[in-house]
Amino acid sequence: MRPGILAVFAHPDDEQLVAGTLRQCVERGLRTGILCATRGEAGEISDPALATPDNLGAVREGEMRAAAAVIGVEALFFLDYRDSGMQGTPPNNHRQALINADSDEATGQLVRIFRVFQPLVVVTFGQAGAYGHPDHLAMHRLAIAAFHASGDPARFPEAGPAFAPRRLYFSDVPRESMALMVQGLLSHGVDSPFAALDPALLGMAEDQVTCAVDVSAYVAMKRESLDQHRTQTPPEKTFWMLRPEVWASLRGKEIFHLAAGDPLPPDEQHCDLFAGLT
Repeated sequence: MRPGILAVFAHPDDEQLVAGTLRQCVERGLRTGILCATRGEAGEISDPALATPDNLGAVREGEMRAAAAVIGVEALFFLDYRDSGMQGTPPNNHRQALINADSDEATGQLVRIFRVFQPLVVVTFGQAGAYGHPDHLAMHRLAIAAFHASGDPARFPEAGPAFAPRRLYFSDVPRESMALMVQGLLSHGVDSPFAALDPALLGMAEDQVTCAVDVSAYVAMKRESLDQHRTQTPPEKTFWMLRPEVWASLRGKEIFHLAAGDPLPPDEQHCDLFAGLT
């Protein structure tokens, strides 16, 4: 079986954190997969012609499939949890919300997918969850638990034969890029939802970065894949307002922190997430 990478996230469009890295893996002939715990039912609706609150989850699943096709991802998995929404909002109380899921049950579902797909590398949210979304933080915890449980035959035997992924990486936006994005939007008179948040809780600090992958060759592809998430990207309010050079700066690098598993070779200079594994 070809070596594989599995990106483990909460909502359609979260995969944009690693879209360039996934495309790079596709071009190297590696297996690529994305796992979404929810279908983003509590997300925005940029245009009422695109979706309604009742069908938003189904629409966003379709958007996720279109975005994955642009990237070239070959395997897409959905769990059946519901988007919990931002902290303190009514969707937090839904009985199927991801944040209300039984931890063992949810971990077991991830383990089943790990054992089916058998990725050498697993990528998920960093400790900040990009900007502290409750579902991002939940997936951060669940992915760690599943990474360690997947290789243990005594854990979740009903999920199939044990398989141990070799490395777990956290992915996030560089903290300085978050600041640049906020400034760029404000310069266009667009309020950023991140502007009111503590900068220390946004993105990943430079001293946490293990690998910074150059994905500048894929900036146009990343924009095309993001554009598939039409319900979430109103052109007049979001990233499309940024100047092309700012967009390229924001999207040309993807950062990772090696959180668990095999250490990188001491002479690794090229930020290959698979270095020493293949």
